[in-house]
Amino acid sequence: MKRIETFLFIVALAGSVGAQQAGAQGMTQVQTGAGSMTDSGKSPMGQMGGKGMMGEADGTLAEGEIRKVDKEAKKLTIRHGAIPNMDMPPMTMVYPVRDPAILDQVKAGDKVKFGMEKVGGAYVVTRIERP
Repeated sequence: MKRIETFLFIVALAGSVGAQQAGAQGMTQVQTGAGSMTDSGKSPMGQMGGKGMMGEADGTLAEGEIRKVDKEAKKLTIRHGAIPNMDMPPMTMVYPVRDPAILDQVKAGDKVKFGMEKVGGAYVVTRIERP
C-alpha cells in the first residue's frame, strides 16, 4: 500500500512540475516576443495552444479537392495538400462540417479552399470557398 501511495505522489508531483514548466515557457515566449510575435516568428497564441483553428479564426484557408459529399452523415471527404498550421501532411480525409449548408455548396471533383478548426480532437470544416 505504501508503494502505491508513493508512486501516486510522484506521478502527481511530476504532472504539477510539468504544468508549471509549460506555463513558464509559454509566458517567456509571450514576454520576449516582439509585439505579438515570438522570436520564432509565430504568434504567441500558436505557441500556447491556440493552434487548432484555421479559417474563420485566422483567415487561412487550405486548398483541396472534394472527393465525396455525404449529406446523411454531414461529412466531406477532402484530398488536400499539407496544412502546416494544423500540422497535417497531404492526405485524403473525411471531415464533419459545422454547418450542413456547406454540403450544398460543393460536389465531388470541386477544387475548394476551406477553413477548419479542431473541436474535441476532431477537425471540423467551418468554411468552404470555390476559387
